[in-house]
Amino acid sequence: MAALKKSTPLSTKVAGKPAAPVSTKRIASKPLLKKPAVAPTKRIVSPATAKPVQATKPTTKASVVKEIKVEKVKKPKLIRDSFTIPKAEYVVIEALKERAGKLSRAAKKSELLRAGIKALAAMSDAAFLSALTAVPTIKTGRPSTAA
Repeated sequence: MAALKKSTPLSTKVAGKPAAPVSTKRIASKPLLKKPAVAPTKRIVSPATAKPVQATKPTTKASVVKEIKVEKVKKPKLIRDSFTIPKAEYVVIEALKERAGKLSRAAKKSELLRAGIKALAAMSDAAFLSALTAVPTIKTGRPSTAA
């Protein structure tokens, strides 16, 4: 039979009362069976065809992670550029940023410019030409410092 073990409590007082001695019994029982990580496949018989069908195995996290790593898309190369824009048109960009914020979609200046480029690219040739003629040509380069 199993032997009894007595242990002493770690603290002598709990909430002003002395702690009672704790006894532990070792129980002789069957060892706990560990469940396998992946359940074995079972053969299922389809009632309509009466042919055995192989059940699918559950996917593991490792196989899902491997699939994700394989499908990783390369980031496009970014180019940094600067340009000159009239103050009146810059104010329009700020107004469009506020408008996007009110529509619960915050937008950066670069996102607005990229959206404008996509809109220009989608235009017909006649609409594109009329949009270009509506924009006056400005002197390029840095503005001179005004005193």
